Amino acid sequence: MMLERPPSGSIPDAPGSYQFLDPDGRVIYVGKARSLRQRLANYFQSPANLPVRTAQMVAAAASVEWIQVANEVEALMLEYSLIKEHRPRFNVRLVDDKSYPYLALTVADEWPRPMVVRGRRRRGTRYFGPYAHAYAIRETLDELLRTFPLRTCSDAKFRRHERQGRPCLLFHIEKCSGPCVGEVERGDYDQLVGDLARFLEGDTDPVVHALEEQMAAASAALDFETAARVRDRLAAVRRAVERQQMVGGRSEDVDVVGVVEDPLEASAQVFFVRRGRVVGRLGFVLDKVMDLDPGQTVAAVLEEVYGEEPAVGWPKEVLVPVLPEDAAVYEEYLTAGRGSRVRLRVPQRGDKRQLAETVERNAADAFTRHRLRRGSDHNSRARALNELQEALGLPEAPLRIECYDMSHLQGSDYVGSMVVLEDGLPRPSEYRRFRLRNVTGNDDFAAMDEVLRRRFSNYLEESARPASERGRFAYPPQLLLVDGGKGQLSVAVRVLADLGLTEEVPAAALAKEFEQVFVPGRSAPVEVRRGSEALFLLQRIRDESHRFALGYHRQLRGRRMTESVLDEVPGLGPRRRERLLAEFGGLRGLRRAGLEDLVARSWLPDVVAVAIHEALHGTAGDRG
Repeated sequence: MMLERPPSGSIPDAPGSYQFLDPDGRVIYVGKARSLRQRLANYFQSPANLPVRTAQMVAAAASVEWIQVANEVEALMLEYSLIKEHRPRFNVRLVDDKSYPYLALTVADEWPRPMVVRGRRRRGTRYFGPYAHAYAIRETLDELLRTFPLRTCSDAKFRRHERQGRPCLLFHIEKCSGPCVGEVERGDYDQLVGDLARFLEGDTDPVVHALEEQMAAASAALDFETAARVRDRLAAVRRAVERQQMVGGRSEDVDVVGVVEDPLEASAQVFFVRRGRVVGRLGFVLDKVMDLDPGQTVAAVLEEVYGEEPAVGWPKEVLVPVLPEDAAVYEEYLTAGRGSRVRLRVPQRGDKRQLAETVERNAADAFTRHRLRRGSDHNSRARALNELQEALGLPEAPLRIECYDMSHLQGSDYVGSMVVLEDGLPRPSEYRRFRLRNVTGNDDFAAMDEVLRRRFSNYLEESARPASERGRFAYPPQLLLVDGGKGQLSVAVRVLADLGLTEEVPAAALAKEFEQVFVPGRSAPVEVRRGSEALFLLQRIRDESHRFALGYHRQLRGRRMTESVLDEVPGLGPRRRERLLAEFGGLRGLRRAGLEDLVARSWLPDVVAVAIHEALHGTAGDRG
């Protein structure tokens, strides 16, 4: 059933949310727009002009509906609620839909209690976090109970001790104030609840100062037993404060968003900073489903994080890696939630830039762990290899896959890489690097030709020898994968044909732009299902080959730059140069060194030290 374009006059030129439905009436995609008429017009054009995944969504849709609203903020809120209700298959969705631990305060209870919880939020409860690890917040809570001795028992246990008129062990070790037996007044207990809430929000100084004053007063009164107890409580509070990393000024209420992505998925990390301290963290991986640029990915992350009010409250500022297209709309939405101005910005320098880089590194680490979890699972690897065999029409499951990539800088230091997966797992000992000999200028096709000819010519030579004498290229892959599109694939096909290996070595290409897979003899890409283990496996080996080639290219370029700068220094031979670079951590560290640092090396003659400094920085006259 084909999607019919509604008459353009029937679509309002106004903000709203639109929904594409399949033939069974299920919502498959939800979007928002400043102008419904203009946005929907973009979908009704030739599929060849649409991004691949957008074209797939339009092809799967049978009808489109829309809801008009008053402004763009309402459109954003409506989009979020409809996605949450329908979970459309073409919208961004969580891959690791796990629940994070929060520290909850049951403020609606007669005698509120703190506890570590997961899952959906309940009315009458204040939440703090989320936190990366449940054990960390449990340890923090255990230490805080000496200063804020609130009950942590269940309601049933509380009522049992209330009937017995006898407190539990926690009261005797001073980790509960004993509300069940009337050992604490209601007003004093409520004060403890309020103080703990403020502490968890990041307002830690008043608690620390009050304990310091109590300890000093007890010492002055020669009540050393009380002073020792307060000292222990103060130490526990300080340990808890140390867990709330200080990253800004005392008035900083900011959320920091870090995103690392590839064409299929995105890893997001959010640090919640209140009063200058990190009081919560959130991390998740998104399946992008549709083609998203970096700004759209950030928008999807913001909608995931701020669809509901964060447990730690709204920030004054949100730092993001790039601004979404409708940044003003998101600012207006956040401002409405907070009740005062909220800014959305990209940090350029200083402490906030460093903090943003830290959060981004956390996102990258989480992405790596996510991929390793998928890659190390035996069942997923088996599924990936079987899916590849079926999708590419291979005679057998590709237990050995080799992937090739090229790297260069404007045609210089041209290198190639070969990385290997065996049984779906990387085999670094089988990786090979190629320094190209016959390529001039920027010619990836010629580079690919040279690398593949060298690899498979060696294979033919090795395979002709007795098994005991075979070397590193003795075994062919069950799948040769090249990084690129039809052009790179045609090079691989030509090389295999010239060497008589067409029937022995199947070939394929993975194009970066749309993660499309091409095989010989077909002009259209092969259908490898999005989100499948097969596509993930191809993507992982392609990324690894790119990383390996780029690392070798940087190594050669750095070595060449070092040699070109230091080769002409009189008196600096190979051994001295090697020791010099080792002690200063490479050429970059050597450039940062002053003349006095070089002269201080007892093994380096002063005249050579001066010559090195002049070679790196020029003479004093040159600098003047």
